[in-house]
Order: sequence, then C-alpha cells, then structure tokens
Amino acid sequence: MPGASGNFAVTRSTLRQQIADALRDEVLAGRLQPGQEFTVREIADQYGVSATPVREALVDLSAQGLLDADQHRGFRAHEYSPEDFHGMIEARTLVTDGMFHALTDGHLAHLQPDEPRVAAALAGVRRRGEEAQRAALAGDLTVLIGYDLRFWRELGSVFGNPYLTDFLHRLRVQTWVFVVQHLRRLPDLRGRLWAEHTDLVDVLARRDIDAARTIVESYDAHSLSLVEGLTAGGMGKGPARGSAGEEPPAPGADTLS
Repeated sequence: MPGASGNFAVTRSTLRQQIADALRDEVLAGRLQPGQEFTVREIADQYGVSATPVREALVDLSAQGLLDADQHRGFRAHEYSPEDFHGMIEARTLVTDGMFHALTDGHLAHLQPDEPRVAAALAGVRRRGEEAQRAALAGDLTVLIGYDLRFWRELGSVFGNPYLTDFLHRLRVQTWVFVVQHLRRLPDLRGRLWAEHTDLVDVLARRDIDAARTIVESYDAHSLSLVEGLTAGGMGKGPARGSAGEEPPAPGADTLS
C-alpha cells in the first residue's frame, strides 16, 4: 500500500532525525566525551527504538564529522585537535569574508537593509543575538550554544545561499564540540563568554561591512588565543567583550560562539 509505506518512511525519517539531534546535543553538552565508544544496540536500548533509525542517525553524524565509525566496535565520538580547530576557524573566516564581499561588490550588493524581507530577517537574527547575549553574560553555556547556533544559521540565511549556510553551521557545531569539553570543567563562566552578536547585526544593518569584518576578525583571533590557553591548561587570556587589548575583569575563561 503506497500510503502506508509513505507514512512508515516519514515516521522512520523523523525518528532518525530526532535521534541524531539528541546525540548531537549529548556531544555539545559534553556528556558524550571525545573518543567514547558505543554500539548501535546500546543507543537503541537507551532510546527504546529499533536499530535501523539509530544506525541511520549515527551514519548521518559520522558524515558531519561528529562520530567515527569502526567496522568492528561500533562508533565513537570524534576527537578534534587544536590543529583541527585552527582549520575550522580559517575555513569559516574565508567563507564569511566572501559573504561580506557579496554584500559590497557581488550579487547581493543590491540588497538594502530597509527592504522588508531583509529588515524582517535581520530583526529575527537580532532577537536570537539578544538571547545568546543574555545566556553568555549569565554564564549559561547550554542555552548559549543553542541560541548561538541559531543566530549564525539565520544570519547566514540572509545571504540567500543554503549551501554556504549549511557549511558554516556544520563548522560552528564542530568548533563548539571541540571547546565545550574544556569549558565544562571551568567553575564559573558568568560575564566571560563572547557576546557581541547584536553588535554584528547592528553594523550589518547599517551596511558597515568594514566594522563587521573587524568584529569577526577580532572574534576569530580571540577564539584562537583562547583555545591555545585552554588546551595548554590555562584559563584563556582574551577579553570578555570588546577589544583585544582590554584586560579581563576577573580570572576565568572567555569563549567563542
């Protein structure tokens, strides 16, 4: 029966996505540690589902670089190195700069911030930025990660290229996966998390691309400096919000988003 078969496919696809999302959240929360091994059966038993959608979800996460598949031992959470992180930052910087270029000299140069579609999109992105900023200042890493990923994804969609948006989203998930294991060990993150989301939206709304580039360049440089401190056992040296030369107000760790 075509109808029954179609319903089954939709149900399985939905379950597959739900399991993939749940496991991605486990990785981002730091509960699924880098190198930790598990089998399809273990995950299926944990969620009370059959093995097929679990296997499909794990294959999806492997394709996204979050898991490694082992033919004989199942799967394990991928372990990124500081060198991997440097490569991620370089890749997303190149893509983001290209998107900014499209606003000034490329196919998006005709867009105006006060156009209804663009204005509505930027307003939505700014609301995500406000939520991310509140979470950052409160030191709520879990809430910050969720809003941060939505912020950057929705900001990318303003540029109208879903392939670039998906690529950047994957990079940002991977960068969070790398740093979250270190940040979870720190006792207090209040006021120490990067929170310039709304500043970036505001300069883009004014079409001030030079200022946008400055914010992103400062943010990336700070992220690299932070990771060097965290992976070396330090607490991070970058500023909590502002210029690279500003001294942090208290011991702690800054972070990227």
